Amino acid sequence: MIDLVCLLADKSIEAAIDAVLRRPEALGIRAISFETVVHPRRDPGCYHEAEELLGGFTARASHALVVLDREWNGAPASTGSELEQRLEDSLRSLGPEDWARAVVIDPELEVWVFSNSPHVAAELGWPTSMADLRVILEQVGLWESGHSKPQDPKAAMDWALRRAKRPRSSSTFRALAAKVGFRRCQDRSFLRLVELLQGWFGSDSKDS
Repeated sequence: MIDLVCLLADKSIEAAIDAVLRRPEALGIRAISFETVVHPRRDPGCYHEAEELLGGFTARASHALVVLDREWNGAPASTGSELEQRLEDSLRSLGPEDWARAVVIDPELEVWVFSNSPHVAAELGWPTSMADLRVILEQVGLWESGHSKPQDPKAAMDWALRRAKRPRSSSTFRALAAKVGFRRCQDRSFLRLVELLQGWFGSDSKDS
């Protein structure tokens, strides 16, 4: 039996989650065995078909995690928290209430990228500090002054990559997740992810 199966909306989320789970000490959990599954229908598939897909893992995974973005056509809720609640309601039939949980990234995975870590600018192809890159993004209208994150993280990341002549790739998310200190990311969905993992696999958890 594996500890965790992760149903993920795309390859970029898979790359990030895989790299995060390979840093158990940074997460405050024990080393775990896990398997990732990318849904071919991306976010809508994860939301509408998670129960069907994860049903095949109830006998061989101690827990299940669904990770998707909030922003997609047809999303039935306007907040990540509401989408999480609705999705988890649909998953309760699979087993104990805590067997399967959901993390909805609001609005999209790119929001996890922007922190004050020195690795961010480098991985986006900028030989400068993150503070300097932030100033540039503010100047071009992609980061509103006084806000901790760009108003459209995907647009800001894509602009930075284009200007640096770097291709958009899931490897960027993997590299950042492998390097950036987790305490630097204060996004609600990332903190929820850490809390769930610590509840399942932390030193004080029943699964330890």
